[in-house]
Amino acid sequence: MALFSTKDSRPTRYLARTTSSYLTAIVSLCLTLATFSVAANPEPVFQGVPPHAQILQSVIESAELSAQQDFEVSDHDLDDALKNMDYQTYRAIRFNADQSLWRNQKDFEVQFFHPGFLYQQPVTIYTVGSDNKPVRFAFNRNAFNYDTTAAPLAAVTKENNGYAGFRLHYPIKNTSYKDEFTVFLGASYFRLVGQSHVYGISARGLAIDTGMPEGEEFPHFTEFWLIEPKDGDPITVYARLESPSVSGAYKFVITPGSESAMQVESWLFARENVKKLGVAPFTSMFLYGENSGKRPDDYRPEVHDSDGMLLHTQSGEQIWRPLTNPSQLQITSMRDSAPKGFGLMQRDIAFDNYLDGEANYHIRPGLWVTPQSGFEAGRLELVEIPTNSETHDNIVAYWVPDAPFKAGEHRYFSYTLSTVTGLGEGTIDSKSEAHIARVVRTRQGAAVLPGEQDNAVATRRFIVDFAVPQGMTFDPAALEAKASVSQGTIRQVRVFPVDGGKALRATFLVTPQGNKATDMRISIHQNNQRVSEVWNYVYHAK
Repeated sequence: MALFSTKDSRPTRYLARTTSSYLTAIVSLCLTLATFSVAANPEPVFQGVPPHAQILQSVIESAELSAQQDFEVSDHDLDDALKNMDYQTYRAIRFNADQSLWRNQKDFEVQFFHPGFLYQQPVTIYTVGSDNKPVRFAFNRNAFNYDTTAAPLAAVTKENNGYAGFRLHYPIKNTSYKDEFTVFLGASYFRLVGQSHVYGISARGLAIDTGMPEGEEFPHFTEFWLIEPKDGDPITVYARLESPSVSGAYKFVITPGSESAMQVESWLFARENVKKLGVAPFTSMFLYGENSGKRPDDYRPEVHDSDGMLLHTQSGEQIWRPLTNPSQLQITSMRDSAPKGFGLMQRDIAFDNYLDGEANYHIRPGLWVTPQSGFEAGRLELVEIPTNSETHDNIVAYWVPDAPFKAGEHRYFSYTLSTVTGLGEGTIDSKSEAHIARVVRTRQGAAVLPGEQDNAVATRRFIVDFAVPQGMTFDPAALEAKASVSQGTIRQVRVFPVDGGKALRATFLVTPQGNKATDMRISIHQNNQRVSEVWNYVYHAK
């Protein structure tokens, strides 16, 4: 059986348990889940536990027991009419805000999504009040308005249908209105925005076998426990996750703000051997950007939810990898052990670089992971999928531990997930990181001078601009751009200040080795000390 240590304050199970007492615990757990209540004097499984920890313990034990059983999928007895409705019909079903959970009672309010359409594996919702007793929040058709073509569907709903998901509202911008800032909807997807953001990038509970030839496995959240928050405190949510290979329990502590944050803990149990475990995954979209060699006939200069992946390594390197929309599936990775942080960013937040007054790509957030437990040796993997439409998420990133995850084993992960605006000043900076030049622009073009003939030579010119942080001084004569390349050659490497010294520009020519992918790195040094991020780019000759 899986045993949790107490060294890092995570929930702990008994370090020893006889067979008979273990069977008694199983029976007790089944009774607990059946009645949705917790005993008045539960067995003291935790040391120094926070409120509601007995419920969290039951959620974790439920995940452990489930991993020992065959995987099952429940549609919550959804009627076929709900499953088969089209997009326009689903849009005609609207939640009535007056039916929100904790309406006008708490700082937080919760609204729910109707099951059906794409959401054919609904979730079960429990609420937990001050009495610390979970109560099932049954589906209520009267909480929805069924308009036009959706009107007949109200009659086929049932109390046990559950919900597709939910969204959290909070007065994040002003005290007169509670804005939506977090949503859990579909598989294990969830989104988080800060005060000035609109939704873009998504996070996920778990990614399994992403990019594998056998196909990806998509875990689903199946149950949620919404803990009634105290005024002034963050909101806590527990969740259960299931997939053919893994069963899991999650704890989310969610704090809205100018940059919103989640403290995420997960307890994972392997039902089957997992070939690739993706922890703290992101899903985003990149159609084209400033670095794209070709772009569609569109008035908008750039179209993307994220423009780069950032890794802060344990050794102190900060590696920036601009995103691309490749012509074929591209999977790359960066190795590290116990990274300081990683994420997908939307660094470019200038409206003039998007000119989209509806999608508002310039106010979409980045997401940053600060690892706390479970992120030992492994790799940060980036999957870039070809797409011709901004409606398709084609970017996936996640941490892959080196240690294999085999049937019968367990893992514990803990990290903070934060929204990031632009470069992330004050969110992801440390003392050293705030005083280095950071990549703000990547462009490429033909390696010919004006008046010369372009004979379709494979050589390309790249320019990389690094923003100079406030207080940084540099001597142009002492600057050096250090570059390296695999499967190609780099020449004419130079670095010099631009824009009145607000940025440093590194420029070079690269010639790929045939049709092979060319992996490039460049950073700026002064007096033999690195004073910039490491720019890392994978280029495919067209």
